[in-house]
Amino acid sequence: MRATLNIPDTLINDLIVETGEKNKTRLIKTALEEMLRAVRRKKLINLCGKIDLDITVEELIKEREQDMI
Repeated sequence: MRATLNIPDTLINDLIVETGEKNKTRLIKTALEEMLRAVRRKKLINLCGKIDLDITVEELIKEREQDMI
């Protein structure tokens, strides 16, 4: 998707300095992905204690590790 955005040069330049990324498209894409992950993580944290799962964290980790094999 193409879009025209007004992003402050200082913000882009600071991100380039901090990340070392030279490609602005990749820089923005990565930043948006990170923000989306943070929002989703926060929503999951807010669900803590509100959903009763019939599985322990340890069982979940084992299952996840097996899926990666």
